[in-house]
Amino acid sequence: MEEKKTQTKRPRRSVKDEKGTERYLKERRRIVNFDMILEAIMDFPIKRVAVAVAQDRSVLEAVFEAQEREVAEYVLVGDKDEILRIADDMDKPVRSHSIIHKPDPLAAAAEAVHQVHDGYADVLMKGFIHTDDFLRAILNKETGLRTRAVMSHVFIWESISFGRLIFVTDGAMNIAPSLELKANIILNATHLARMFGLDRPRVALLAAVEVVNPAMPATVEAAALAGMCYRSQFSMPCYIDGPFGFDNAINPEAAAHKKIGGYVAGKADILVVPSIEAGNMLAKSFSFLGCGDSVGVLIGAKRPVVLTSRADSPRSKFYSIAAAVLMSGFERDLRLKIGKVHY
Repeated sequence: MEEKKTQTKRPRRSVKDEKGTERYLKERRRIVNFDMILEAIMDFPIKRVAVAVAQDRSVLEAVFEAQEREVAEYVLVGDKDEILRIADDMDKPVRSHSIIHKPDPLAAAAEAVHQVHDGYADVLMKGFIHTDDFLRAILNKETGLRTRAVMSHVFIWESISFGRLIFVTDGAMNIAPSLELKANIILNATHLARMFGLDRPRVALLAAVEVVNPAMPATVEAAALAGMCYRSQFSMPCYIDGPFGFDNAINPEAAAHKKIGGYVAGKADILVVPSIEAGNMLAKSFSFLGCGDSVGVLIGAKRPVVLTSRADSPRSKFYSIAAAVLMSGFERDLRLKIGKVHY
């Protein structure tokens, strides 16, 4: 028998909390590692995270750490017995009213989205569920988290060797984006980068080669998007250039060796991939070839969404929650001009 919902809507934030958020927005500095996310949200109000299919040890490690470090509290949606078993193995107490028993993954995803949609929670988080099933609940026209904005996914790399964060998009949601969709993906990514203190992020359009080749649509679209930036068709200040190979987008020596100049070459903050396969493999190679952890978030939804791989580390998932809390402090007011249409 399913447990009755006992959640109540979050109370209004205190004046102190509001001032903490406002202070970051005014005084923000560039975030170059994941620990700086925690510093940035130190005075933010504590958010509530609704986890879809929470019966997973790495997910629970992340949400328990988020609560212990006063980043976010949680509501766990999934198989209650399994959640309690894993928590008991971890020697972590879980309050019964913090669990909603939904053993079916699709029903758990729908309920977690409902918690966020109706204001019982502030952030949605993917647990041990396939991404397509998770996204289906988010995209539900009646009960999901749709807005008029395009939704896209961003991986954020913590690059120790470069001493900065690198944003990779879109490796989890949009399969084969058109030129117009890529423009919106760039708009989302630059919006996110601004939250991390990059006032004019450098955006590189990736392809297999660095020259425009009519037989390779990704190179043609890259050049067109760079031209759109030059003509000020993006409302968010940024530098956009391409096509680039991966090496000469992020490595100054590789760019110089190939005699590729400009504001972006070798110094890209944002990497825009030509397809979901390219982005997904690129992002996972970073994590699993020993380079480091990454954050995964969805941009353009009604509320912040944590979307990581099921195989990601607890650290990645914890910092993804922290990034979502940071995102909650920003209002979206972006425009993209294509022809005579404003988006």
